Amino acid sequence: MIFDPLYVTYALLGLIVILIGWIIRLEIKMGRFLKGKNGKSLEDSIVVGHKNLEALNEFQKAAVEHFLDIEKRLKRSMQSVETIRFNPFKGTGDGGNQSFSTSFLNENGDGVVISSLYSRDRISLFSKPLSKFESNFELTGEEKGVIKEAKGKLG
Repeated sequence: MIFDPLYVTYALLGLIVILIGWIIRLEIKMGRFLKGKNGKSLEDSIVVGHKNLEALNEFQKAAVEHFLDIEKRLKRSMQSVETIRFNPFKGTGDGGNQSFSTSFLNENGDGVVISSLYSRDRISLFSKPLSKFESNFELTGEEKGVIKEAKGKLG
């Protein structure tokens, strides 16, 4: 196969033009890359970037420690409060639905259940400590119900 020297010359000139354009494009990109901000050198930009990365890593460590501390405190805080109103004197109607049982529980089921019995003559208030959703004191049906509701909302 014989190539005409004129076509070979045109092909080589076209290739040279393409390569010159590619070199100019690379020079422009390198100039932008090496210029940095405010004319700083590339090395200064890398040092600043490294310092920023170290500061970010320190912030991340501090944030993780803080979040773990918050999570510990949240487990101890009251996360479920439930109230049931009831009439303890169903037959006579004394007191109406003014009596209540309220539970205050944290994630572990520790807390307190407070109950009030209301009648026309007096109001009685009872408080029973809870540990893991159980109490050392005998619980009424209403108190057990309010603890069960609170436990269900905790998940």
